[in-house]
Formats: sequence, C-alpha cells, structure tokens
Amino acid sequence: MTGWTALVLAGSRPGTDAFAQSHGTDLKALIRVGGEAMVRRPVAALLGSSRIAAVRVLAQQPDRIAAVLPADPRLTVAHSGATIAATLDAICNDPTVKWPVLVTTADHALLDAAMIDDYSTKAEGADIAIAVVERSALLARLPASRRTWIKLKGGAYSGANLFLLASPNVATAIALWRSVEQDRKKGMRLLLAMGPTLFLGAVLRLLTLDQAARRISRKLGLEIRAIVMANPLAAVDVDKPEDHALVETLLKERA
Repeated sequence: MTGWTALVLAGSRPGTDAFAQSHGTDLKALIRVGGEAMVRRPVAALLGSSRIAAVRVLAQQPDRIAAVLPADPRLTVAHSGATIAATLDAICNDPTVKWPVLVTTADHALLDAAMIDDYSTKAEGADIAIAVVERSALLARLPASRRTWIKLKGGAYSGANLFLLASPNVATAIALWRSVEQDRKKGMRLLLAMGPTLFLGAVLRLLTLDQAARRISRKLGLEIRAIVMANPLAAVDVDKPEDHALVETLLKERA
C-alpha cells in the first residue's frame, strides 16, 4: 500500500504545560529529544517511509512548528482543531485530503520505518486500525514501564499512537470519540457507548482483543481492526519527565 497521507498531531493542551516549561519551551512538540525538536523525529520517520506520500503536521501555532521541520515538498504545516477529535472531524470534511490517512502524534519520538511498515501492512483493508502493544511484550523489554492498560481476555493492551482512517466514512466513529473525549476513562466510556454486552464483556474479560474489535465493527458498520505491533517500543511516547529520560536512553542505544 503506497500513497498514504500522514497526519502528525502537534497541538497543545489548554493552559500551561509544566513539562514543556521544564525543557525551556511552552510547546511540548518543541521539547528537544535526541538533540532536536521532538516533532522532527516522527516527521522524519514518515518522510523516510515508502508508504507515505504526504505528511501534514497540525498544531495551534503552525509557524513555530514549521520553523523546526525540514524543507520537503511533501510536508505541510497547518492549524489544528481545539482537540484531537475536533481535528479529525475537520479532516473528514476536508475535500483536499487524500485517503487513507495515518494519524500519529508529535511525541512518538521512537517511531521508525520498521514500525510504519509493520503497522501499514497489518492495517490494509480496514476502515479504522488502532495500533496497540501487549503488556507482556513491553514489560519484557522495559520491566519498569508504567502505563494504562485495557485488560481483555488473553492479554492487556496499551495504545501505540498510530491510527488508520481509510476514508471519510469513519466520521461516525470520530463523532463517538468526540462525545467522550473529555472523559478521563474514555476507553471504558467508548465501550459502554457500544452497548452493555460489549462493555460487560470487556470489564469481565470475556472478550479477546479481536472479538472486541469485531463487535465494535458490527455496531458502527465499519471494519475496525486492532493492530498488535511487533516492536513493543511503539507504545513509548514522551509525555512526562521519566518518558523523556527513557527515550533519550533508548535513542543512545539505537545509535
């Protein structure tokens, strides 16, 4: 599959970002990781992938973000919405967007070509594909890692900040996400919105990851696929000081 459009979400939460300020900036995407602004790392990985035809970076302050990115005709920087769901809703209504769309975030500092290839191959044919990492795989690599896990039959999973949106038809799913976006426990809120059977099946761990995805697919009339990433480091983002220290160490090991 070639010719995907990649969206890199580089927006900021409302209010002061203490984490960013501790690194001498007010924008999280501009925190330096591996000697460069963090947002450059996923952008460079996407530009270097044969799967990606164009990269669009979205932020509330696009001029500042654009100033730290490489010059490339495939790259554009534009204004984002106030929230992730609002941004994706706008994308679904933008006639200039070329589908399918791969969505990731500016703090995905370990993203590389192998992860993109693994994900895009497994996501082929889905309407929506959500990348996840299984807990035992991540803990085998990083025993001290602390994350939020969704526990299902056969394993526990955490998100890996990679999403496929195959066409504007995903707008119904985005609308559901937008309705619960401000909820701290939005994962369970989303399952509850799908109906009591799915919700109880997840809570009681009666459903596997694939079974849950199939039931959500039937509910929304879309093929929604969970992509278990081969590299568990796909679940590592830079969201707090300990993440930053970990990623710096991992980048040195990679080098």
